[in-house]
Amino acid sequence: MSIKSLIINPGSTSTKIGVFEDETLLFEETLRHSTEEISQYATIFDQKDFRKKIITDLLAEKNFDLKSLNVIVGRGGMLKPIPGGTYAVTDDLLADLKVGVQGQHASNLGGILAKEIGDEIGVPSYIVDPVVVDELMPIARYSGMAEIPRGSIFHALNQKAVAKRYAAEIGKPYESLRLIVVHMGGGVSVGAHENGKVIDVFSAFDGDGAFSPERAGGVPCGALVKLCFSGKYTEKEIYSKLIGKGGFNSYLNTNDMREVTKLANEGNEKAKEAKEAFLLQVSKDIGSMACVLKGKVDQIIVTGGIAYGEDVVAALKDYSEWIAPFTVYPGEDELLALAKGALRVMNGEEKPMEY
Repeated sequence: MSIKSLIINPGSTSTKIGVFEDETLLFEETLRHSTEEISQYATIFDQKDFRKKIITDLLAEKNFDLKSLNVIVGRGGMLKPIPGGTYAVTDDLLADLKVGVQGQHASNLGGILAKEIGDEIGVPSYIVDPVVVDELMPIARYSGMAEIPRGSIFHALNQKAVAKRYAAEIGKPYESLRLIVVHMGGGVSVGAHENGKVIDVFSAFDGDGAFSPERAGGVPCGALVKLCFSGKYTEKEIYSKLIGKGGFNSYLNTNDMREVTKLANEGNEKAKEAKEAFLLQVSKDIGSMACVLKGKVDQIIVTGGIAYGEDVVAALKDYSEWIAPFTVYPGEDELLALAKGALRVMNGEEKPMEY
């Protein structure tokens, strides 16, 4: 029997939904929310009823019967650190999504909405590989300051999805492979996958690894401390320099890699140099993860929106294809990744994880 699923992926100014029958997409929609609509709500959780209504209204407009669904899947949010997998939305998980134990983010609403809609029609609700997936080996947590351990907040959903996709394509278990996965989008994360776990990763969230279109990555610590205490900036302003206004935004006032490439190709030396610096930093991250895997790397997988750039991939290969062959999966199909995560549980291929 086929499994029909509703996938809910909330973002800061949009809610993406998809309806699947097994792995076949029946339809998807991106519901946009204006700043005026969102600003009415004091907290992320306060947006719940507003977002739920536009989802159910859309399905009603399409004459789609909610009761035909077998499962509801939401994007995971800022929970406590957990291993990768598909999690049932239990009361404890729901409570932590509501408070946002590692921060307030629109993705927290994914599991909340899935649970509420699922309970109303009597079907299970899940989240899959949220950004807080943490499978780091103990020695990867050392930062050099006892008060500040290294953490793991990264593009876990897409990294895990493309790693499992590659494993399926070559007919081997994901757990048997040693992979380096490079996600390049608004943020960049590079992870070492071994025995089905991401044992080390350059966390994309707040200051680790390569810079990206919007994030500063790992900046010189001493200079950052001086900037923080210069009296010129508030804490919020410093943070925005690291996340949002960092990376290509800082150097070129754009967060669009296509625009960076266009400027570089037109002879803009600043853009050309910044792009080359980005490629060097990502390649250095790949090299670092090769050392984590002790040089035994089965494949390097490149994914995310920037992976559509053939020149970007060619440059990364030039730097690091000596480590292992490359496989490229451009973009990130989050809706399908969420649907597949639930399918693996519904079909008995995996057991649901306990939060």
